Amino acid sequence: MKAQTFHMTEGSPARLLTVFAAPLLVGNLFQQVYNLADSIIVGKLIGADALAAVGATGSVSFLFFSLCNGIGSGGGIVVSRYFGAGDEENVRKSVANTAYIMFGSAVLMSVIACLAAPSVLRLTGTPGNIWEETVVYMHISCAGVPFIAVYNYAASILRALGDSRTPLYFLVFACFLNICLDVLAVYCLGLGVFGAGLATVIGQFTAGIGCLLYAIRTTPCFRLERRHFRLEKKILWGTIRMGIPLAMQYSLVSISCLAMQRVVNSFGSTAIAAFTATSRVEQLVHNPYGSLGAALTTYSGQNLGANRMDRVKLGFCKGVYLGSAFSLVMFPIMQLFGENIMHIFVEDTAVIELGAAALKITSWFYFALGLIYLTRGVLNGVGDALFAFINGIVEMAGRIILPPLLILIPSVGIYGIWWAAGLTWFLSAFFCLLRYFAWRRRSDVSAGAVL
Repeated sequence: MKAQTFHMTEGSPARLLTVFAAPLLVGNLFQQVYNLADSIIVGKLIGADALAAVGATGSVSFLFFSLCNGIGSGGGIVVSRYFGAGDEENVRKSVANTAYIMFGSAVLMSVIACLAAPSVLRLTGTPGNIWEETVVYMHISCAGVPFIAVYNYAASILRALGDSRTPLYFLVFACFLNICLDVLAVYCLGLGVFGAGLATVIGQFTAGIGCLLYAIRTTPCFRLERRHFRLEKKILWGTIRMGIPLAMQYSLVSISCLAMQRVVNSFGSTAIAAFTATSRVEQLVHNPYGSLGAALTTYSGQNLGANRMDRVKLGFCKGVYLGSAFSLVMFPIMQLFGENIMHIFVEDTAVIELGAAALKITSWFYFALGLIYLTRGVLNGVGDALFAFINGIVEMAGRIILPPLLILIPSVGIYGIWWAAGLTWFLSAFFCLLRYFAWRRRSDVSAGAVL
């Protein structure tokens, strides 16, 4: 295994995006395999209520992880631009300065999350029969934020340098470790949802330490000297300027998911279990789009640094072709095999029927979902991070306003939850495309500016 960086400023955009996105996709799929295994282990060995308890924490956890994820993404954008411009000295300074912000924010959010988690869960209307297990799982997840941030930091920097393979290797290891620890903690030791949460934290932290140490050993940009650890205002500001809007976007999306989770919770544990299972499945669908979007961010950032805006536009077109092909593959699968997919999670007939119908609804909107990731990827890479915040507002409005309205329609009812999700993707994609074409028309784009 050899860590390597490579430039995305020359060669076929479609090939570069595919080569870069493939390891990201495999890594994300392994991560989702673990999430699926976690849900299956909890659902099969403990029960539907335990599965609902784990699912009820998803949006809350994402809310508290948002700041760290945004900072990591912002730091990666800064690194990719300096790397594309061939400025290795500032690449190394960015590696060091991003660490200050990311780990500081991780510790801060961990403390806040542990203190605020019960109150936030009350706001979502978490049912009493799963309250205790939900709080336990929430606390262990929040306490593990700094440990999980280690992997996110190392992976985001390596990907910005064009190396999407090294993070994959360590993520695959973490997934297998997580599954083994899950079985040990839940089945052998009987630790319940606490054990499931602890297994996730240990697995992610192990992968993060391994990835970081290996990067230091094999990647020259991680071999830092004392001068690289000095605080650089320009780099810190660039990371914050691009990272905070992304963090705000993630936060707004998570807040909107909390609002939707409250609507789901109002229908009881059957709806929560179905929503949890369909969310796990749709995370798999998100992965190819997300991988292409992440590839476009690095690709666009490097080409912006190299003053190759023509390649940025061409890369977006190629990304849309790839995303469209995946949408055409996934649609018939969800339409025809929804019940078979749901049966993987639970034996409860009501949950299976509800979840299968839900997958049929959301699959109509997969193309729009792909456009969101692709346009965001390009806009983030070229420095239009503020739009991430604006688009987050659009998603928040959709998830907050649409579900309460749609469930009131007699012919829609509980299925309004999933219709709202799909329509939110459609609205978000529409605004993303408007922003992208507005960016293309701007004549004052400073293509050569790194920060």
